[in-house]
Amino acid sequence: MDKVIRTRDDDACPGALQVHQAADGGLARIRLAGGMITAAQLEALAHAAAEFGSPAMELTSRGNIQVRGIHDAVGLAAAVESAGLLPSPTHERVRNIVASPLSGRSGGLGDVRDVVRDLDSGLQKRPELAELPGRFWFGVDDGRGDISGLATDVSTHLTSADTAAVLVAGRDTGVRIPAPQAADTLLDLAGTFLSIRGNRWRTSELGSADELLATTGLRPTEPSGATWAPVDTPPVGWITQDDGRITLGAAVPLGVLQARTAEFVAAITAPIVVTPWRSLLICDLEEGIADTALRVLAPLGLIFDEHSPWLAISACTGSPGCAKSLADVRSDAAAAAETGEPAGRRHFVGCERACGSPPIGEVLVATNSGYEPRHP
Repeated sequence: MDKVIRTRDDDACPGALQVHQAADGGLARIRLAGGMITAAQLEALAHAAAEFGSPAMELTSRGNIQVRGIHDAVGLAAAVESAGLLPSPTHERVRNIVASPLSGRSGGLGDVRDVVRDLDSGLQKRPELAELPGRFWFGVDDGRGDISGLATDVSTHLTSADTAAVLVAGRDTGVRIPAPQAADTLLDLAGTFLSIRGNRWRTSELGSADELLATTGLRPTEPSGATWAPVDTPPVGWITQDDGRITLGAAVPLGVLQARTAEFVAAITAPIVVTPWRSLLICDLEEGIADTALRVLAPLGLIFDEHSPWLAISACTGSPGCAKSLADVRSDAAAAAETGEPAGRRHFVGCERACGSPPIGEVLVATNSGYEPRHP
């Protein structure tokens, strides 16, 4: 495994209750297991963001939603809890679960949504797992390889409808388990990591998965070492589900979802998934409703064209939200997208920390004399 060098020992990951103080006010992160959120919950969160902070909500690369500029953290937390988005105050910062967003609707070797639900509920039932680092995350891949390429700390990857591979830091360990055991296996791995981690935050810092597997009692039965290529393009446009209904895939420019736009999305009253590519899936639509929704949402700025230059452009928060940033990177990234010629995947960042950098493409770092490519 590749070693990761940490620069701090304290866990400062924000949550709905632990609010980080940024240059533009408080920052809260609301975890969504598997990115799943109901229309009513999205509407409630949009209202809360507008009332207690900034209406410019942020979709994250872990399928969560952030609210910035918070001036009333208590009010926001109460609204989040009332919406059913804070099921466990003790575990809220460790509910980091990503899953194949289209699972159970289009493609894949099986439906992993129940695994996500079991993993989330099982996590909250294990008091010791509240001590996991806030950056530790779980992955559940339905066999298409979209989540396995994200190299989450521990994950499962369907190899058939009945069997799943166990991955650590995005690498196949050679362990195979019955698919219904996925949630319990991931929870056991997380518990083992917690007991052996020392001051390490991520499984990528362990050097190898051997100690983790041995302590958990898992034994490889297949060749190990396989990895999956990162996926960095969201599912966009008109997606026909296996049952004939429609999912609309909507890219969100720079991952910034305005509360008013979120209210229009919620008004469709359909299940919604926030993807790890900072986009939305609006699911289970009849064709007529999907057509109407597309006509309403596209003029609001959501992107349904898979060839849009916006899909190749991303950015960190930048100025004025981040005190460390040397530039208004979102404005600069938007200007690049509007040229229509992004020249490949580009991520604009305001400092050397390069927050939110994708695994693919060029990272451009702001300096006092312009942007320079980040060197590995």
